[in-house]
Amino acid sequence: MRLVLSGGWLGEEGLFKAKVRDLKVYNSLKDFKNLDYGFALFSYSLSSETLGLQIKSGDFPPIVCLEIDGFERLSYEQKEIRLERVSSSFTAKDYINAVKEVKRLISKGVVYQLNLTCRFDFLLYGDPLDLFVRYYMRQPVPYAFFLDLEDFYVISGSMELFLKKEGDLILSKPIKGTAKIREDLIKSEKDKAENLMITDMVRNDLSRIALCGSVEVPELFKVEEYRTLFQMHSTVRARTNKSLQEILKETFPPASVVGAPKRKAVEVIDQFEPHSRDYYCGVGGLIKGGDFLLSVLIRTAIGSGRRVSYFAGAGIVWDSSPEREWQEVLLKTQAFDPVY
Repeated sequence: MRLVLSGGWLGEEGLFKAKVRDLKVYNSLKDFKNLDYGFALFSYSLSSETLGLQIKSGDFPPIVCLEIDGFERLSYEQKEIRLERVSSSFTAKDYINAVKEVKRLISKGVVYQLNLTCRFDFLLYGDPLDLFVRYYMRQPVPYAFFLDLEDFYVISGSMELFLKKEGDLILSKPIKGTAKIREDLIKSEKDKAENLMITDMVRNDLSRIALCGSVEVPELFKVEEYRTLFQMHSTVRARTNKSLQEILKETFPPASVVGAPKRKAVEVIDQFEPHSRDYYCGVGGLIKGGDFLLSVLIRTAIGSGRRVSYFAGAGIVWDSSPEREWQEVLLKTQAFDPVY
């Protein structure tokens, strides 16, 4: 059992290895027991429970919790690894056609925005820890982690904060808007409209667990630079006296990785995507009693044995260009596998 976190989780630089004490898995939020100090993964498949829908899921446990005793700096000598492309859940042509179908549903008012994702399958030759380190070095992000449970492993290169709670203050920073060039993102009315729509969804989600009158949006359309791309995020904050379990019941899955309206978007996603998302588009992070720091599991890979699958997606709105949305998916894949 191995857990490695990027320093952003801890307010530090570099990579850190957790001292893992125990592992617990749960099948439902109803069974979930909070952690005094630990790390947890919540699978996207829990959307079935929070939204009352039946969606595709794999064989992975819906909730994984690790009790930890602290962290130490990771010492390692990176070894060479190789990824061999095998397949993807969408071809370029099929993804573009699916975007056109989503736009048709948007024109009918079935959904207003939808996040459509693709799974890229590889064979890995080498240690998955070395794959994680290479991925992180290519694109350092605050919420990267590597979790190896022997039967399977998860690699995340996420830069998106789902929820951070300290005391009664809760904060979310949804990401919507991706570009290779900063000015393209700053000038993009399409990306701003999409970002605003998702920010309003997060504001609405938090209002269900917030103290009356405490929800506010202090920041809109902030552009952050990463090594291979630029991202736009906004900030929503509130005050709450609810537990993590209660908060997840009202806010899961993250708005930014599904669409609007949330329940219908998840239903349409399940019809269009030929793959199950599993932990991808779920959430994961550190829990310390009533406080927690959870990222959205974007830019995430799931592996078992030699096979590893990486996921990436794009947000579709009425004025989306199907070809450009596919290029955005490939852009989000470059740090993991530069061939794309």
